[in-house]
This record gives sequence, structure tokens and C-alpha cells, in this order.
Amino acid sequence: MRYFPLFIDTQNLPCLIVGAGEVAARKLELLLKSEAQVTVVAPEICGTVRHLASSAQVSLHQRPFETSDLDHVRVVFVATSDEALNAEIHAEATARGLLVNVVDNTPLCGFITPSIIDRSPIVIAMSSGGHAPVLLRYMRQKLESLIPANISKLGAFSERFRNKVKSSLASVTARRYFWESVLDGDIAEEVTQGNNEKAEQKFEAALAAAAENKQTEGQVYLVGAGPGDPDLLTFRALRLMQKADVVVYDRLVSPQILELVRRDAEKVYVGKAKSIHTVPQDDINQLLVKYAKEGNRVVRLKGGDPFIFGRGGEEIQRLIEEGISFQVVPGITAAAGAGSYAGIPLTHRDHAQSVVFATGHLKNNTIDLNWPSLAQPNQTAVFYMGLTGLPIICEQLIKHGLAASTPIALVQSATTHQQKVLTGTLADMPDHPQLGEIAPPALIIVGGVVSLHKQLNWFEPGQPA
Repeated sequence: MRYFPLFIDTQNLPCLIVGAGEVAARKLELLLKSEAQVTVVAPEICGTVRHLASSAQVSLHQRPFETSDLDHVRVVFVATSDEALNAEIHAEATARGLLVNVVDNTPLCGFITPSIIDRSPIVIAMSSGGHAPVLLRYMRQKLESLIPANISKLGAFSERFRNKVKSSLASVTARRYFWESVLDGDIAEEVTQGNNEKAEQKFEAALAAAAENKQTEGQVYLVGAGPGDPDLLTFRALRLMQKADVVVYDRLVSPQILELVRRDAEKVYVGKAKSIHTVPQDDINQLLVKYAKEGNRVVRLKGGDPFIFGRGGEEIQRLIEEGISFQVVPGITAAAGAGSYAGIPLTHRDHAQSVVFATGHLKNNTIDLNWPSLAQPNQTAVFYMGLTGLPIICEQLIKHGLAASTPIALVQSATTHQQKVLTGTLADMPDHPQLGEIAPPALIIVGGVVSLHKQLNWFEPGQPA
């Protein structure tokens, strides 16, 4: 390594910045995240530096650099536009044994500032030695998306209990296994969500169980997998999927999303496939209870959002009855995904000032809905699971007041590359010649906003309507 990574204690660390333009402002802003005491010297001071200098950590001097400015400092940043002055300061600071960084001039840097991900007390620093700054920025973006913003709470929590774990578990291996289970499980989730009291209770129970070599009870996470495109998963959903012991999933979870689940997790399919009946909801509820009581981290992975026609409420009612801890992670519901990717805004001030979601699921060959409330002007109606009942939906909406010419769209496999959009009217859609090409999962969108599909269809610009 040309550059050896070090973390310097900045408590009362005296630093000097020569220059007060926007480049210097970036360095000052970075130093103000530490506990350093910063002196800034420059004949001209930009507005950003002047604003930052209101901090008690900063001493601002509007004048040219003087050699005496190097007295009693340990770290120097040089950020002026005068190359000769930069070289002069570098030579003098180096002769005094100071750490000096001439911004954007690597040969004159005794140290370089890394790319930082700040989750204090957890701090991650990365460097390419100045050779690949764009690649470094790309890597930082990736890590930022994977590391929870509130992981700092987990660092503080770990520090508080470190000695107690050390006194309770004799071997280094036992302590390592214990901390891995804490950081990769529901205790960590409770901490990052701010549930400190519950986290401490679980931690104490887990530590006592570890000391006696006992198993602790697991937890269930109801996770919305979104409409199909893996890029639409929330960061939290992805994190939980990658730490799950068991994943219970349905048919609306795309194979691409399932690929993101932890490789060695047990995957349990509870959806419907050809020649296989749907697993009864009561059986699904019992599966969640069973796996959690065996000490597993259980992810119940649902297409769309767990609380929008996902029966998530029924599942957590059972978990509450059994005294099992759970969390709910919302996802992008299918209606939002289908509308966005089909170029059909669900609301639009010229077409719809309200939107309503309904289930078109047939029961005893009927769809028992409040048709007058659905057949309202200037409203968008979205029907989930309505493909089989399409003729009834169209008939009832016309019967209860919507014009037969009202636009309607069927969106199949929304947000994926298998997406298809078929548009028509309430009058002609049941007999549309291409209707047979649309297969579940598909949503029905009804209302004037559908007329915007051809104009706004960004995802499939060549798709015929």
C-alpha cells in the first residue's frame, strides 16, 4: 500500500486551512464533522466558508498566509489558486514534520483524504490513491445504499454491552458467534428502529440463552417485494431478505427478486401454480408461527405491499395471538408500479382528483363491490385480481353511471420486461381481440388517466395499445 489508512484522534486537533474558496469550503465542512479545531486563513473568503466559520470550532482570519500560521498546528490543508504559494507552504509544512495536503495536487500530499461513509461511531474510509476517483464514488454509492443510515445506533449499543458479553461468554469464539447473531438478527433491527427497551430485553434474553447454550425465539418480517422489478425493493427489504433463515413467498414474487434472498435460506412457496391449489391462509399463518418458534428469522415475502390486498393484517393477528415479534416493511403496491411503468398517472388534475383500489376477485361468480362509489367521474379505479371478472367489472361500471367510452387499461407483469399494456374502453374491452394475450398477474385501471398512456409510455415506447 502506498497510502496506509489511519484514523486520527481529532479531539482538540489543531488544523489549518489556507484558502477560503469553494474547494476549501469542502474541506472545512468535512473537518467540522470531527472534533478538530480549525484555523482558516485567506485574503478573500467565499460565502460558504464565512457561513461555516460561525461554528465555535473555526477561527477565521481574512489576510494573506504567514509562516507563523504553521506554528502549533498538526494538520494543514492548502487550497489556494496560487501554485507557487501552495508549493511554498507544502515545503515549509513538510520541513516542520506536519501532515500536509495540497488539494488536487497528489505529489504535494503527505496524506490524502479518503471517501468517507459517516455513521459515527462507525466510519468507513476508502481511497484509490487518486487513480480512480469515479470508481471510488461508484463504490461509495453502492455501500451507502447497503448500510443503514441509523447503524450508528448499533455501534453505540454494541459499545455499551461489550464488557457484559465479555464477562458472560468465556471464549472468543462464543463471543464472536453471539455478536454475529445479534448484528444479523432482530435485535439489530430493533436498535436501528429506535426500539431500545425491546432491543435490550431481547439482548439480555439472548445473552442468557447463549451462556446456557439455549435457543431463543425468532421473529417474522412481513416484507413487500414490490410489483416485480428488483430495483424497486426498499433498502430495508433487501437487507432483511439477505439475513433471513426462512423465506415464505407467494407467486407474485418475481424470480429476479427471489434471487436476492440469502443463498442458504430455506425457501417455502405458498402461492398457486398449475395443478397446485393455493395453500390455505390458516396454513400459511401456522407456518410463520412454526418457523419463528424454532428460532428462525422468517421473511414473509409478498408481491406489492403486505397491507394492500396482501392479507398481511390477518397474518400479524395470528402472530400477536402467539406472542411472536414481527415487523412490517411496506413495498410499492402493484397499482403504483403498474401506473408508473405504463405511463398512466393514477391522479392528474385534468382527469382524476381521486383514486380508489378494489379487488376484482370472484367469489361464487359474483363481485360484491360498492359500484356507485367506484363509478364516479374524475376518479381512477384500480382493480386487483380482476382479469377473470373483467366482463362483470365493465358491465357494472357502465350500469352505475360511467360512460361506455371510458378508457380502461390492462397491465400485465408490471415493471418487468414481460410487461404488456392493453387499452380500450369499458364497452369494447371484454371482446378485445388481444384480450387472450393478457395473463395474470394483471391489474385493471379505469378512468380518464388511461388516455395518457400513448403519450407518457416511457417504459415501452414501441408497445402497441
